Amino acid sequence: MEKQMADRDVARDRAAKLLVKRGSGSSFSQQEAKQNHDNRLPDRQRKPGSLSTVSFIDEPRDVNIHPSLKLENTYQLKPKQKFSESMVHNILKEVLESYLAEEKYEPELCKQMTKTISEVVKARVKEMIVPRYKVICLVHIGQLTDQGMRMGSRCLWDAAYDTFSSYEFRNNSIYAVGMVFGVYYE
Repeated sequence: MEKQMADRDVARDRAAKLLVKRGSGSSFSQQEAKQNHDNRLPDRQRKPGSLSTVSFIDEPRDVNIHPSLKLENTYQLKPKQKFSESMVHNILKEVLESYLAEEKYEPELCKQMTKTISEVVKARVKEMIVPRYKVICLVHIGQLTDQGMRMGSRCLWDAAYDTFSSYEFRNNSIYAVGMVFGVYYE
C-alpha cells in the first residue's frame, strides 16, 4: 500500500515538473507553489527539488457566459432604404480633399494615408446607417507623373440593389482614387 502511494507521488511529481516546464495554467507562481508544497509535507516525505502545481483545466466552468440570442429569418430580399451614391460621393470628395490637399508624394506617408483615409471614409459611410449593406472601401494613392493608369474591379453584383461611388483627386504631386461599394447583404 505504501509502495503504491509512493509510486503515485513520484508520478505526480514528474507530471508536475512537466507542467512547470511547459508552463501550466495554475493560479500560483512557481515560487508560491514550492513554498506551499514545502510547508505542507514533513521533511521525511519531501523529496529535494520536488514541486507540485494545481491545474484548473479539468474543473467545470460556466461555458455560457453570454446567453445566445436567437434571430429569426426575415426573408427580406430587398432593402427598405437604398445606398445613396451621391452622399457617398460627397463623403469621398470631402475626405480626400481635406487629407491630401497640401501633401507631396512620399511612399511611406502615402502607404499610411491610404489606410487612414480608407478607415475614415468607411466610418463616415457607416454613420449613414443604411441597414443590411456591406461597405467596402478602397483608396489608391500614387505619384503623379506622365503615366496613364486604368483601374478595374469585379465582383458578383445585383444591379437592382448593389451600388458604388468613386472620386478622383489630383494635386501637383499625387493622385488618389477612392471607391466605396455598397453591397446588399441578404
